[in-house]
Amino acid sequence: MVKLTQKEAQSKQKYGIDLKVYPMTNKKIGLVYIDVKAGHFEEFFHKKSTFTYYVLEGKGEFYLNGKKIKVKATDVVTIPPKTKIYYLGKMKLILITTPAWEYKHEVHVRNIKQNKK
Repeated sequence: MVKLTQKEAQSKQKYGIDLKVYPMTNKKIGLVYIDVKAGHFEEFFHKKSTFTYYVLEGKGEFYLNGKKIKVKATDVVTIPPKTKIYYLGKMKLILITTPAWEYKHEVHVRNIKQNKK
């Protein structure tokens, strides 16, 4: 058994989102807490990992291979490898990656323009 606290998580910022990446000893799974203020302004895909997002708070839209999917608190979105992803909205998310995310398998597609109000 392993207990992880927010103190052990590595904080990062990436394309408009704040991440807390928890160090996992098991390479079969990754865990990330994501705070989204307006959106993740990068379209990307991962070659190996399935991404499962749980919406803790808020609402928004995920764009998967260009198809818009509306989400709200308590929704779960499971995204298979090689699916292009970006999302917009104000949300708090938990992301589980299986197997654990590795940078070398992520592919940047394009930057997403942020709408200025």
